Amino acid sequence: MKKTLSTLLLTCLVLLLGGCGNSDNERAADAADDAAAAAGVNAEVEAFYAANPDFFGFKTPADLPPDLAWTSNEHLPEVGSPKAKKGGTQYGALQDFPRTLRTVGPDSNGSFRPFLQDDVGMGLAHLHPDTLELFPGLAEAWAVDWDNQTVYAKLDPAATWSDGEPITADDFLFMFWFYRSPYIMAPWYNNFYSTTYTNITRYDDHIISISMAEWKPDMDERALLLRPIPRHFYREMGDDFSERYQWAFEPTSGAYIVRDQDIRKGRSIALTRHENWWARDKKHWRYRFNPDRIQLSVIRDTPKMFEAFKRGDIDQFGLNLAEYWYEKLPDSDPDVQAGYIHKVTFYNQRPRPPFGLWINTGRPLLDNRDIRVGIAHATNWDMVIEKFFRGDNERLNTGNDGFGEYSHPTLKAREFDIARAQEHFARAGFSRRGADGILVNEAGQKLSFTLSTGYETMRDVLTILRQEAAKAGLDLRLEILDGTVGWKKVQEKQHDISFTAFGRFLEEYPRFWEHYHSDNAWDRAFLEDGSVNPERQPRTQSNNLEAFALLEMDQLIERYRASTDRNEMIALSHQMIELHHEHASFVPGFYQGFFRVAHWRWVRYPEDFSYKHAASPGELFVHWIDTEIKEETQAAQRTGKTFEPVIKVYDQWAE
Repeated sequence: MKKTLSTLLLTCLVLLLGGCGNSDNERAADAADDAAAAAGVNAEVEAFYAANPDFFGFKTPADLPPDLAWTSNEHLPEVGSPKAKKGGTQYGALQDFPRTLRTVGPDSNGSFRPFLQDDVGMGLAHLHPDTLELFPGLAEAWAVDWDNQTVYAKLDPAATWSDGEPITADDFLFMFWFYRSPYIMAPWYNNFYSTTYTNITRYDDHIISISMAEWKPDMDERALLLRPIPRHFYREMGDDFSERYQWAFEPTSGAYIVRDQDIRKGRSIALTRHENWWARDKKHWRYRFNPDRIQLSVIRDTPKMFEAFKRGDIDQFGLNLAEYWYEKLPDSDPDVQAGYIHKVTFYNQRPRPPFGLWINTGRPLLDNRDIRVGIAHATNWDMVIEKFFRGDNERLNTGNDGFGEYSHPTLKAREFDIARAQEHFARAGFSRRGADGILVNEAGQKLSFTLSTGYETMRDVLTILRQEAAKAGLDLRLEILDGTVGWKKVQEKQHDISFTAFGRFLEEYPRFWEHYHSDNAWDRAFLEDGSVNPERQPRTQSNNLEAFALLEMDQLIERYRASTDRNEMIALSHQMIELHHEHASFVPGFYQGFFRVAHWRWVRYPEDFSYKHAASPGELFVHWIDTEIKEETQAAQRTGKTFEPVIKVYDQWAE
C-alpha cells in the first residue's frame, strides 16, 4: 500500500519520541505504517458510509417495526447424527495446491475454497438440506417484511470469529463496502452487492436489517444466506489487496482454521477444528464438522490418488467416474468383499452443474454462428454417455436444467448429426476436406480449435469428442490442464472451447447476469446506438466464458432481475434459455443424478447417509472418523479377519 502523508507524519513522530536504535526504529516505522494504514482504511470505510446514507443506515432498537414476526424455525429436524463422534484426522487429497487463501479476487475460486468458506463458513441462516427451509447460523432469529422487501436479523451474541473477536453488525456493514470495493478485483461481487441490495441498517451491535432492490420469491434467502467479513482483519486494504492477503487466513465463523505451520506450499495443507468454536453446541451444527483435523496432500494424478486410497492413506474416494466404479473398484474387489471399504450410491435432487462446451465467441471463426451450430452437431454426447459413463448419466439439454418451472420444459440439445454439422460448416465457407479429412476453406485454413479442460479425469471424454468430431471434418486439439491452470485460462478468456462446468447453488431460479450479460463479456460491448463497439476488449475475471453479448439478452436479464412477479420470471427465463440455445455458444453435455463414493469403514455417516439436496458426500460435513473402528479395521487387515460387505444404494430421493 502506498504511504500517505498521515503515515509519514506518524512515522516521524514515533522516531522523534522513540530514542531507539536502527532496528527498533525500523520496527517502529513499520508499526506506524500499519497503524496509519488501518486508520486510513477506517476513514475510507466511514467516508463511504457517509457518502451513501440511503444504503448504510444507523438507527436504534426503538426504531424497529413493532409488529415483526420473529422466527428461528425450531421445528426443523436437526442436521447430522447424534451418533457422530468428535476426533481423529481425516486424510484427503487435492490435485493442485491452492493458489491463495483468499476467497475473493484473482485465483480464489479453486478446489480449496469450499474448505475456507462455501462448505464451512456461516451465514445468518442456512438452507436445510432436506426441506430447503432456513435454520439459524449467525442469526438466532429473523423476521421478513415482504411488503417492504426487508429482512431483519438478530445476531447470536455468542458468535465470534476464530481469533476471538465478536461478530457484530459492523462486520455485515463492512461486508457491503468490501464486496463493492475495486481493491478486490472481482467484478461479479462488485455488481451483485451493488444491485441486489439497497440498504443495510444497524440498530445495535446485534440487530440489522437488509433491504432488497426488488421483491423476489426467495428474498429471505438472499438476505439470510449472506456471510459477514471481519472488519478488524482487513486493516490495510488497498491496490495491493491480492498480494497482501494472498496467504493470510481470514478469521472464520466456522469450525476449521488454517494455521501457518500447516501450509506446506506445493505439498500439503491442513485444517484444524477450532476447539473454542462458538457454535460447537448449537442445533444443526453440533453433530457436524467432526474430525479434529483434515489433512490434504497434493496428489496430481487421479490414478495415484486412487492408489493412495487403496493403501488407506486417504479415507474416501469419489467414484462418480464409471471406470472407477465398475473396473478400478468393482463389487468383487477383495477390500470391498472383506468389508474394509464401503461403496455408496446416493441419489440427490438439485440444480445440475452445466457440463458441456463453453465456446469463446470472441475468438476468430467462433464468432460465426454456423461454426458453433456445426460444432454442436459434431459432438457425440450420446457416445460419451454410453461408453464413458456406461449409460449411468443423462444428456443435459440446456445450461439451466434442474430449476423446476424456471427450466425450459421442452427445449432439447442438438443431436449428433454429421450431415447437419457439415451443412453449417459449409455455410461458413468450410466445404472441402484436406488430405487429413479436416475441412478447409478457400484460403486453406483448417477448421481446427483447441478444446481445453482442467478435468484430468475427463481426458477420455474429450478423446471421444475429438474422434467423433473428425468424422464431420472438425479438428479438436485437446489441451488437458491441471484444475487451477485450466480455470485461470478461461477466466482470462484465452480459450477457444472449454469443457467445464460451474457448481450450482441451491436456488429457486437460475442466474443469467453473470454468464450472459455483456457487462461480463466486454469492457464496453455496445455503442450508444446499440451497435457493436469495434474497439471493445474482453472482460477478464468473470463467468461469461462464452463472451456472450447480445443487446436483446441484456434487456431480458435486466427485466428478469427487476421482476417481482414469479410467472413473469418463469416466462423470461424460458425466453432467455431459448435465446441462449439459438446463439449456440454452449453445447450441453451431461448430468449425473447421484453421487458415488468409496470410503474406509472407519468413516461413518448418518443412517440415511446424506440429504436430498446434498451435492457431494462431504459437503455437509455430517461424517465422522471413528478411531476405534479404524484400529479394529487395520488389525483385521493384518490378521485376515473380515466383515460383512457394504454396497448400498440410497435412492429415496431418486428423480
